[in-house]
Amino acid sequence: MKDSHIPPAGHVSRRYFLKSSSAALALAAIPGHGYLFNAPKKRNKMILSFYMDDTNPEIVKAEAFKYFLDYCIALGIKGESSIILGFSGKSIVTDPDDNQKIYVWQAKQAHAKGIDSHMEIMTHDTLFDFKNERKNEGGIHEGLWLHEPAVTVAEYQEYFSGILAEGEKSEVKFTGLTWPGCSCEACTKRYAELKVTGPLHLNQAVFDALLNLGKEGKFRGRVLPIFYESSETEYGIFMRAAEGRFGVYDLMPNCKDHFGIWENSADHVDPDYYITEDGTSGIILRHLEYNAPYCMWYMHWQGVTPEKGKGWKAFQTVTGRIRKHLDDKVVWMRPADIATAYHDAGGWSFTDDL
Repeated sequence: MKDSHIPPAGHVSRRYFLKSSSAALALAAIPGHGYLFNAPKKRNKMILSFYMDDTNPEIVKAEAFKYFLDYCIALGIKGESSIILGFSGKSIVTDPDDNQKIYVWQAKQAHAKGIDSHMEIMTHDTLFDFKNERKNEGGIHEGLWLHEPAVTVAEYQEYFSGILAEGEKSEVKFTGLTWPGCSCEACTKRYAELKVTGPLHLNQAVFDALLNLGKEGKFRGRVLPIFYESSETEYGIFMRAAEGRFGVYDLMPNCKDHFGIWENSADHVDPDYYITEDGTSGIILRHLEYNAPYCMWYMHWQGVTPEKGKGWKAFQTVTGRIRKHLDDKVVWMRPADIATAYHDAGGWSFTDDL
């Protein structure tokens, strides 16, 4: 996809959003502190991780997710995969079909197999009506709603609590939040209006609500990572809310999606982008050379699903090359474990002992 290309309705590529919203400026505009890729001391190992968006049982058979999880645990691979409980319009926990039942069971096993579970909000579409147990037929989309400055901490907290409660019905515990992009006409128009006053960013009330729920023990952990934006060069981890042992951090990927993206397109598959066959180049090697504390990519279930994802073999190729060439130079970690270690250490000093 060229940077000038406008993504299809219903989805915003994070690369396109980065270009259109001046995300680098947004980092400077939002209070917080973090890391921007230089360090005087050479680290023994670099952290590897990933976010996987759009994971749901509506695209392929749920057994494909089991296959993915089993592959990850067998090779010690760790990362994150979204859980979108209301993707079909109703909760897959409250009224599941057979395929959804299998998926929910696997989602419950994900953490034990090395994979965090973010709520990419409830529907990746319009807001969910928890009273009537279905998504609204119209109205604001969840991703845009997270940006609206008039929404209060209490309103976000009530909505997030509904999602967490749905997960608890099947013992699914969430570890963080992923912003669901959207480029429908209504969202595009409103995002443009919001950008008039400055770079786009989530409402601070989102982070405060998440912190409150973390303090109440509603999430799996006490420190929550957020996936909002990415950049190969101006990346970092940024504190958005914290109190004592609890925190909410924007942990930015520093690699793009070259595993087929949400379009599941072979034109967007390139394992060499991450690491070449001989293990001498690729963005993972560049981050190692720059002494970055982590290398983290994002990808989409549509492209990586083992059932029919055009990027599945590339994912296997990349992880195989990592094992062959970099096994003694990297360590896999879940995003929530990275954020927690960073919070507890007050910085990246924990990477000295990896």
